[in-house]
Amino acid sequence: MNIKKLTVTALALVLVSAALFVGCKKDSGSAENKGPAELRYGFTSEPTTLDPLSAANTADGRSILFNVFEGLVKPDTDGNMQPAIAERWTIEQNGLVYNFTLREGVKFHDGSIVTIKDAEFALNAAIKEKFPGFTRIEKVEALGSRDIRITLKAPDTEFLTYLTIGIVPAGNADREKNPIGTGPFIIESYTPQQSLVLKKNPDYWNTGLPKLDKVTLVFAADSDALLLSLQGGNIDGAGVTGSLLEQIDEARYDIVSSNSNSVQLLALNNAVKPLEDVRVRQAINYAIDVNEIIETAFYGRGYASGSALIPGLTTYYNKSLANPYPVDVSRARALLAEAGYAKGFNLEITVPSNYTMHVDTAQVAVNQLAKAGISATIRLVDWATWLSDVYYGRKYEATIISLDAGTVSPRGFLSRYRSDAGDNFINFKSADYDRAYDAAQKETDDGRRTAFYQDAQKAISDDAASVYIQDIQSFKVFPKGRYGGVVNYPLYVFDFSTIYKER
Repeated sequence: MNIKKLTVTALALVLVSAALFVGCKKDSGSAENKGPAELRYGFTSEPTTLDPLSAANTADGRSILFNVFEGLVKPDTDGNMQPAIAERWTIEQNGLVYNFTLREGVKFHDGSIVTIKDAEFALNAAIKEKFPGFTRIEKVEALGSRDIRITLKAPDTEFLTYLTIGIVPAGNADREKNPIGTGPFIIESYTPQQSLVLKKNPDYWNTGLPKLDKVTLVFAADSDALLLSLQGGNIDGAGVTGSLLEQIDEARYDIVSSNSNSVQLLALNNAVKPLEDVRVRQAINYAIDVNEIIETAFYGRGYASGSALIPGLTTYYNKSLANPYPVDVSRARALLAEAGYAKGFNLEITVPSNYTMHVDTAQVAVNQLAKAGISATIRLVDWATWLSDVYYGRKYEATIISLDAGTVSPRGFLSRYRSDAGDNFINFKSADYDRAYDAAQKETDDGRRTAFYQDAQKAISDDAASVYIQDIQSFKVFPKGRYGGVVNYPLYVFDFSTIYKER
């Protein structure tokens, strides 16, 4: 399908109607409910930055700031883009030109009104920071007091998904120390390594939200500490996975399941010996039993992926990659011998210690690799060290992590594999991949673009860039009957605005 001209009119973000309610009987906004409604929720990592226009943030950080900042558009629970700061838009010339009209009277957290200059500033700042998708912009033009036009260098039918980038006041000189957005919650205070406090935005444009008056995000050292805080009553909720869920008493807690919408992988640094040899990477893939990892470390709760793209993006996901490397230890040993490693080799797997699920995965993987003659050891590091050494420094051999996408599009997952991508921390290089990926970016026909994306996934798999394990099934846990209104997205975000508290 070619896009010729698409007009989107204002639609309210009726997120509550899509909610998965947890042990709820009445809305916290009813007359029977008295006093402030609060939630203390646990996380094992915190935002790297409070500036939505900094490209340095992590997935967990973005999931939190989803509640504070908004873009021209924002996703709904089905992954469709809905109006936010913009009340309507048109897409013209097969995805070359995007025209937006700002919603009238939207207020920033400091009480000032959002203007076209603020939107223009934020978009240009994202271009300067080289945010994903924004390098495609040719120019941004303010066309009056409420209208803004974005012209791309080439048509891009996926570009709308990038416009969730936070709109901020153009005159805010220090966004890190003075974060000001338009979202349902205002940052009241932030104590690094301890807590971040969100308070209700009384002027939020989407009437009726948020339901809670206050959300305190409590940062725990690791998943075990998070569980202890939950069971001890120090927090009211937390996200748990794998073995931790087995320690949750379902008679005492409500459990809401969702996919993490990220790809857990054993990432291999393609630029270091012996992992630079495709035969060695293929041997590792044949040695790893993904189903055993899911059964052992996650008690069977997970969905094998086999691809760098989550299975949840069903249109684009290459289903032939569900099990590209069936477990075959003999084949693994033969490939290692062919590559000159008949006696095996040593492999260090660097794992962020704050994620129990990745540590558990690593322990299973070490035993599996040993069967093929690969002597793997686990190096546990804190999150800051993982970011500096692995993600930014690329000073590692292998790591276990989950990679998310900032947008509801295949590009969000696959762009990092292009040979020259700044976030290509596994140092993957493939001419076949680059050709398929680049072709997908230029294609405006849905069917052909899908085929190119599937070819790109196959190129990653054929070169055994890494071991693609699963989209981890995650669980949000709350004391029985205390909270409701939890919603899930096909994106790694946590929306606190729809949650309400029973009295």
